[in-house]
Order: sequence, then C-alpha cells, then structure tokens
Amino acid sequence: MRALGIILAGGNSNKLGDLSAKRAVAAMPITGSYRAIDFALSNMTNSHIQKVAVFTQYNTRSLNEHLNSSKWWDFGRKQGGLFIFTPTITAANSYWYKGTADALYQNIKFLKESHEPYVVIASGDGIYKLDYNKVLEEHISNGADITVVCKDMAPGEDDINRFGVVKMNDDGRIIDFEEKPLVAGTNTVSIGVYVIRRRQLIELLETCANEGRNDFVRDILVRYKGVKRIYGYKMDTYWRNIGTKESYYRANMDFLKKDVRDFFFKQHPDIYSRVDDLPPAKYNADAVVNNSLIASGCIINGTVENSVIFKKVYIGNNCVIRNSIILNDVNIGDNSIIENCIVESRDTLRANTVHQGTPEDIKVIVEKNFRYAL
Repeated sequence: MRALGIILAGGNSNKLGDLSAKRAVAAMPITGSYRAIDFALSNMTNSHIQKVAVFTQYNTRSLNEHLNSSKWWDFGRKQGGLFIFTPTITAANSYWYKGTADALYQNIKFLKESHEPYVVIASGDGIYKLDYNKVLEEHISNGADITVVCKDMAPGEDDINRFGVVKMNDDGRIIDFEEKPLVAGTNTVSIGVYVIRRRQLIELLETCANEGRNDFVRDILVRYKGVKRIYGYKMDTYWRNIGTKESYYRANMDFLKKDVRDFFFKQHPDIYSRVDDLPPAKYNADAVVNNSLIASGCIINGTVENSVIFKKVYIGNNCVIRNSIILNDVNIGDNSIIENCIVESRDTLRANTVHQGTPEDIKVIVEKNFRYAL
C-alpha cells in the first residue's frame, strides 16, 4: 500500500476512572487476550501498510511492553517497521505533546523522511475491522484533501456527544464538523481514522505550529472544513470506542455474541496480538461456565456466567461470577460473589467477598490485598 500508518495512542480518559490510572486507553485489555491497539495495528498490517508509527504519552509502561516486538503484527522487516514515539526533551522543545497535531509536529522529521505519498492516521482506542485500501481508493477517486472515516450510530448505541459529529452532502463531502457538541445535529460520527496526502499533512502541521495550534480535529478538520475538500467514508461494520467505563464494558460483553466473535476471529483477515506462553484454562470438578470467554492460564473452581475472564485468573470454590469482566492475574477467594463488575488486574479478593453493581452502573473493583501469607 502507498501509505504510511500513524496510530495515536497517547490519550488518557478520565471517564474510565481507575481503569486508566495505570495504563493508556490503547493498552486496555479486550476480550480476554487482546489489547485495544491490536485492532488498529492489525488493520494496518492487513492493509499492507509496512511502516507504522505509534505515538504514546500517558501511562505507557504496559503499552510499551506490549509493543516490545513488532513480529506479532508482521512489522519486523528490513523496509518499514514499527516505530514508537514518546515525548522527548530537546534543545528546542521541553514540552509533552500538547495535542494530536503537536505530537505529529514534534516528530515531523519522521514524516519528511518517509517516502509514502499518503498517511493513514488512526486512533488506538477503537474496536473495529477496516481495510484502509478501500478508504484510500475513495479518497483518490473523490480528489479529497482529507478523508474522515465515519459511522452512523443507532439510537442509544453510545453517547454521540463525546465524538466528532459530521454532516455530509449527497456527494459525501463533509459540510459541517462539530467536535463533542452539546447537542448533536446528526447521528454520523467520526471514528478517528483519517487519510491525507503526506506533503499536505506536513504543510498543515507547520501552519498549526506557527499559529500556536495543537489539536488535529479542532485546528485542522473543523477549521479547514470550508477550505479543504474533506470527504467522509462510511463504514457499516462493527465499531466501538472504549473511552468510557460503560463503552469498555459493553465492548467486552459484545464478544459474548457469536456474530461479533465470528466477525473478528473467524472471518478473514485476522486480528493479531502478542502471545504469552501460558497453559490452557483449567476447569476443576465443580466449575460451571456458561456463555463466557475464559483466557489461557486460568483456573476455574466456581460458577462463571456471561463474563469475560482474562489471563491467569484464579476463581475459588463456590464463587459466582456473573455479567462481569475480570482482568489479568486476579485471585478471587472462595465463596465470593461478583456481579456486574470490572475487577482491575493483579487484584486479590479475599474469601467471602461480595461486590454487586447494576446493569446501569457497572462497579469497578480495585483491591490490593496480600495474596500470599507466610
């Protein structure tokens, strides 16, 4: 593909609460064995994009560990590769990234030294499959300056007001773009994926820097909507942003549906992730599991219903886990009841613990008890 890939993975979200206190949103665990950024990286490699840059900033430790080898997404090659850019103090700059446009500008040398004519910019917090080649083909056929990938949201599917909302004419050109409006005029939202010619991106970034502007959406897409030819590309397959506690919970629960699992894991192309060397899940004599995803390395002794259990989780005797997400390396003591909850990774819940949320208010559990006693 004639494009350079960029994944913006430096964002943090206060709406995820304690879940984003220790990791970037792009590093949030998804469906047992994956992380959110795996979907954007897989889309890149499946679209034959051979050179990808990931821009990180907040809570990057777990994200950097996940990206420590590019071989999982087939970026380990002589030409191209996977590049990680974090904020760097230099003689000319001592600031963190002040926005998405500023992050790109601080690394503009990477853009200038690349040779691909187009750039695909993607967010690292979206759960979706997309062939970027199709977006690029439509971008070229429309003679567009920028193409924004959009999706029509069904009523109640998500809080539309937390996204960029676009209005398009009959030709697909975007005539209005509002970033996180108080009242949305349409149900068409930007999913945070853009295609733009590399040289034009460099020009726009240099203009923004000279004017003290830092945000790609507000200072480029919104500001230039009447000047540049900005078109929308509508996708009609599954997409979900995990920027809130509710959307993160719902995204994981969606994978309990057979059609969603088949779309991501049985239909070509595949979704790739870093693989840990773990044994298969072990189900002891009293284990009862219904409609749940159980990842490798788990030991199940109790009842698990309608839940997603991540790697290396121990569930004790007579436990009941229902409608919940248990993140990596959690130890749940005997006779515990967890319902409508998200349990943070590496937690230890003592025996006889009871945590119950509601479908309308999912409870996040963070308990750092001593797991072993001498």
